[in-house]
Amino acid sequence: MPSQEHMKRVLQSYVDGFNAGDAAAVATLFADDAVIEDPVGTPAIKGREAIDEFYANAVSAGSRLTLDAPIRGSHGDRAAMAFTVEVTGLRIRVIDAMTFDGQGRIARMEAFWGPDDIER
Repeated sequence: MPSQEHMKRVLQSYVDGFNAGDAAAVATLFADDAVIEDPVGTPAIKGREAIDEFYANAVSAGSRLTLDAPIRGSHGDRAAMAFTVEVTGLRIRVIDAMTFDGQGRIARMEAFWGPDDIER
């Protein structure tokens, strides 16, 4: 199981990679067979190719992330962060919960946000 420090570093790298416009840096934080549900309740994004495409599209849209609170760990293999996504004309308040695999990569991401979390 990855350490709390490792998981928090990975989530910070996620934010930093996103804000640097480096989709590949973000995507490589995920296991090849990872699953993304963004937002929760929508069809899952599964596997390397789909994850690469998802982040390429998100980064190319000019999205920027700002942490709203410190990244949180757990007593297990999960960590979470609350942040705001800013993209042209929109602000979205999000909480991402990540589950890590034994190699310290993100195995599952669940993004919690809904219609009431979008500001125009």
